[in-house]
Amino acid sequence: MKVLIAATLFVLAGLTPVIADQVDVYEIATDGVIDEIIPAGNHAVIRSRRSPLQSLRIRQGAFTLEPYSGVQPATPERPDGSLPDGETATGSGLIRRAWLSAPTTRYDHGVLGDGIEAGAVTAELSDGRVLTYTLPLDSVFEDRHPRIIDINTDGTDEILLVRSYLDRGAALALISPDNNRLAITAEADPIGLPHRWLNPVGAGDFDNDSIVEIAAVITPHIGGTLQLYEMKGKRLIKDRSAFGFSNHQMGSRNLGLSLVADLNGDQVPDIVVPDASRRNLLGISFRDGTYRELFRVPLNGTISAPLRSADLDGDGRHEIIFGIAPNRLMVLCLHP
Repeated sequence: MKVLIAATLFVLAGLTPVIADQVDVYEIATDGVIDEIIPAGNHAVIRSRRSPLQSLRIRQGAFTLEPYSGVQPATPERPDGSLPDGETATGSGLIRRAWLSAPTTRYDHGVLGDGIEAGAVTAELSDGRVLTYTLPLDSVFEDRHPRIIDINTDGTDEILLVRSYLDRGAALALISPDNNRLAITAEADPIGLPHRWLNPVGAGDFDNDSIVEIAAVITPHIGGTLQLYEMKGKRLIKDRSAFGFSNHQMGSRNLGLSLVADLNGDQVPDIVVPDASRRNLLGISFRDGTYRELFRVPLNGTISAPLRSADLDGDGRHEIIFGIAPNRLMVLCLHP
């Protein structure tokens, strides 16, 4: 059943989505630049600059932004020695917490807004042990937050990070516990040139071949390629790819301009990612190894705040929520 929303609707002329007979995009003005969107059950908490927390809800068939009256969203503790602008990842398996550590200025790229990167990653395990992997001086972790995944579905967590070599640019790296230490489990080939970077999207069996892939946008600032990687032994090997995407703005600390979601209910994860201009939002499928655009939504501005998904209307399908510059909240609703 279509939900009528009292908000500005962009009519998507000529759009022929594969997975829906209607894709609606709604715009809601906010009081400031959106910094964070936190899904919380049937609503989302919106954190904006110069504005109190607000809650995005559906009231009587309409999206509303109202003052947030719940408990302040928890911010994971930043351990001693962690990266100044780093974020702590939490997990429920072998790795309970992971964070970037050993700040260093030995790489002069500054893609994330400053010249400080991480020289190490630290993990706290479920048994209380705290382990650290320290990089050699030829590279840094050019990243802000670890991603805890289980790429080979063996029940042992891996930490996904961007490792940047001073002379060869960025590469994906997986780090996991090995006896009483952290070690590199697998790594991709670096891009090949210094000051060339990539931004991970997430992990999932995108092509439905029973193998979990990692998705990333390679060089998102200069004609980005959406690239899938598979783990083969100690290597992350390139698999499927498509050209013309960007999930990061140069100098921004926001790495969350893309996400993984099952957009059409076929139990195969899809990818939501902006195009290279960040003025169009695309839903991408690689099911059965074939690249398909599930939707392409033109936007009245560039995506600037992180993409999140939440089932705001309780129909079992998640809406996609994001911000566009300078101070607008967008909600994308898919109606099969």
